[in-house]
Amino acid sequence: MKKSWLIFILVIIIIGSAVYLFKDKFLKSYSPPAQTNIQVVVNPSLQPAANIEVVADNLDVPWEIVFLPEGEMLLTERPGRLLKIGKDRKVIEVNGVHPVGEGGLLGLALHPDFKTNNFIYLYFTSQEGGRFVNQVERYKLQNDSLTDRKVIINGILGSSNHDGGRIAFGPDGYLYITTGDAEQTNLAQDKNSLNGKILRVSADGSIPKDNPFSNAVYSYGHRNVQGIAWDNDGNLWATEHGRSGMLSGMDELNFIKKGNNYGWPIIQGDQQREGMVTPVINSGPNETWAPSGATYLNGSIFFAGLRGETLYEAKISNGKVLELKKHLQKEYGRLRTVKVGPDGYLYILTNNRDGRGTPNTGDDKLIRINPKSLQ
Repeated sequence: MKKSWLIFILVIIIIGSAVYLFKDKFLKSYSPPAQTNIQVVVNPSLQPAANIEVVADNLDVPWEIVFLPEGEMLLTERPGRLLKIGKDRKVIEVNGVHPVGEGGLLGLALHPDFKTNNFIYLYFTSQEGGRFVNQVERYKLQNDSLTDRKVIINGILGSSNHDGGRIAFGPDGYLYITTGDAEQTNLAQDKNSLNGKILRVSADGSIPKDNPFSNAVYSYGHRNVQGIAWDNDGNLWATEHGRSGMLSGMDELNFIKKGNNYGWPIIQGDQQREGMVTPVINSGPNETWAPSGATYLNGSIFFAGLRGETLYEAKISNGKVLELKKHLQKEYGRLRTVKVGPDGYLYILTNNRDGRGTPNTGDDKLIRINPKSLQ
């Protein structure tokens, strides 16, 4: 009897040791990072001392950031969490998010009258009838919770790739929404499809009377727009992913005008065709930016590079790019988003935990950078 118990104990020890030694094979390879290290509250009246500072770390594939009137920040994480970051970190779960591939909880925008109505807008991927779809919903953010849900626009096809996802209110007060072609290239040229487009709707989801095709479509012929920004003259610029795979390259920075066709999948790079717009600048066939979020500051469009692992700066004038500069090359890995904060600094989100990067200690991060320190 004692011998049987001895054998049983030995078997348990052996199994336990095997599970410990090979736990990475038994467990999922992905696990959310510990949520720690909140360092600052953004306050427009404060002047940061450091040129580069990590504001928050151990983020879980962050995608977008906006700045609240009281100095705190809202940040989306692709698995479906909305973070409120200030002196501490508060987590708000967003129902219905399905984080597949490049999809999940993506874009975030504040209503222009947020101070009075507390409306926020979220772009996210969900499932409907066995297929992936993307949509924009409006919520009221009060007491760190989301209420008064309203669907602003739906019917945007989703996929594991090419989901677009950036949303922002323009100088005209309308909400602009970028969508990908959902890996169905023919949709980009279809003016009746919401995919492969930049959309424009009113704050309540209604269609502006001056939209070019009497629907939500503002511009078309896009593959996967992930960044939009307006310059100081009110002109709209957009970053767009070019082809991928073995022929990766031809990423674009476009000057967007209402009703224009930006050519995908018919023209790429410097190619031209009547009725289609060639990008202002592209990465060429031998370089990949994988451009994402964009912002405007002091005569330049700054945009984040994922595969390029670089912060790009396009100096612009009259709808043209005068010079393209590269900053922070390979220093922080994959960069998803760049925004100008109320303090005039650039805020950058990394995406090294998105399955395509190599996470470093503390990834993913929110980093604040003094633009004057960039050479």
